[in-house]
Amino acid sequence: MGERRRDAKTSRQALLAAGRAVFAAKGFAGSRVEAIARRAGLNKQLVYHYFGSKDGLYQAVLEQAYADIRAREQALVLADLPPELALRELVLFSFDYLRDHPHFIALLNDENLCGAQHVRRSRELTDMHAPLIALIDRTLRAGAAGGCFRHDIDPLQLYISIAALPYFYFSNTATLSAIFRRDLRAPAEIAARRRHVLEFVMAAVRSERQAAVQERAA
Repeated sequence: MGERRRDAKTSRQALLAAGRAVFAAKGFAGSRVEAIARRAGLNKQLVYHYFGSKDGLYQAVLEQAYADIRAREQALVLADLPPELALRELVLFSFDYLRDHPHFIALLNDENLCGAQHVRRSRELTDMHAPLIALIDRTLRAGAAGGCFRHDIDPLQLYISIAALPYFYFSNTATLSAIFRRDLRAPAEIAARRRHVLEFVMAAVRSERQAAVQERAA
């Protein structure tokens, strides 16, 4: 019984990994169950056995992708850090994660083209984001109480901005590089963008008093 459970877990994870690769490359509409099963080295009937359908596998792939980034955020233990440091760590983590996980961007792009139909069906995805917004809210409140952050920042709006700044960059480097005749995928360009994003977010949340302190120290 234990061996069968291990085999089932291994097969399911293999299908999720293969599904992530194929969906990221081909999109939901362009992906075939046969291709995913072949990449996993398994019979396609196991897709239906474990996930019910291609839709079910795609939703599971999205849930796993979001669960990974949320788990890595939790591992930062931001609640134990001073507010400014916690926010810096979150901004840099968000940038680095998208830099290092292009498949995540591809999956998000495709799911948006699908009208977020799979995300809408997943209660798990809704639930896993609530703690992050609550953490950002607590961080902002602590920073405001300490005089380093403004008092009027919406934590959801801030999260969207933190995610959007690197997301737009990495999802559009090909077109941006072509338009501006500059290789924005080069390591030096990415490092410069990383610094800019951090400075941009921190300047946006900084209180007037803290901004004055920073200006005098500059």
